[in-house]
Amino acid sequence: MSYKVKLHFFEGPLDLLLFLIKKDRIDVYDIPISKITAQYLSYMELLQLLDLDVAGEFLVMAATLMHIKSKMLLPPDETQEEEDPGEDPRDELVRKLLEYKKYKEAAERLKELRDRNADIFSREGAGEKDRLATADGDEYFEASLFSLINAFRKVLINIPKQTFHEIIKDRVTVADKIHVIYHILTDREKVVFTELFRDAKDKDEVIATFLAILELIKMREIMVFQKGFFGEIEIRKNPELIESEM
Repeated sequence: MSYKVKLHFFEGPLDLLLFLIKKDRIDVYDIPISKITAQYLSYMELLQLLDLDVAGEFLVMAATLMHIKSKMLLPPDETQEEEDPGEDPRDELVRKLLEYKKYKEAAERLKELRDRNADIFSREGAGEKDRLATADGDEYFEASLFSLINAFRKVLINIPKQTFHEIIKDRVTVADKIHVIYHILTDREKVVFTELFRDAKDKDEVIATFLAILELIKMREIMVFQKGFFGEIEIRKNPELIESEM
C-alpha cells in the first residue's frame, strides 16, 4: 500500500504491552515473557503491514523483550556469584509498566475532569469526550488504537485466500473507502466495524478499509466506540460535527 497514515494519537510500546496484558488477563508481576514477546512482534508486523509510522521506541521495546527472553532462557552461571539472588530480568520492565500505568490513569482522570468542566459534549448521560451513553442505557467507551488493530487482525484472518491466477482489475483505494464510510454514516447513526469488511475481496481491500477508518479518525470525522474492553466496535460520526450541523 502506498498510502501512509500519520496518526497524531498513536500510542506507544508501553500502551501495547499493557493492552496485551489486559487482553489475556496476565499478572503484571509474573509476565510470561515468551508469550508476550511473540504477541508484541505479531502486532509489530501488523503495524508494518499497514505502513504506519512505527516510532523507533517500538523497535527498542522489541529488542528489550528479546533480551529479557534470552536472559530467562539461559541457565544460571554457577561459576559467578550472583549480585542479587532474587533478581528477575523482568523487574525493570514491570517497574516501567506500573509507573506508566499510574501516570496514564492520572492523566485520564484529569482529562475527564477537564472535559466535564468544559462541557464539550452535551450527550445525555455522558459529559466526557471519550464516552457515549445510548438510549437504552448502555455505555460505550472510545476504542484505543490497539483495540482497533486487534479487531483488524481478526478480520484479516478470515479474508478469502487469493489464488495465484486471480487478477484484481479494479483496485480499491483508501480514498474510495473514505468516501464509502462517510456516506454510510450520512444515512445511518452507526455502523459495526466488521460490517465494513463484509464484502472485501482480498487483503488489499481490507487494508484500504482499515486505513480509511484511521484517516477518518485523524480528520475527526468519526469516532470509534466499544462496549467493554473487548466488546464489538461501533463507528459513529463525530458527535461534535453532529452538534455543529444542528
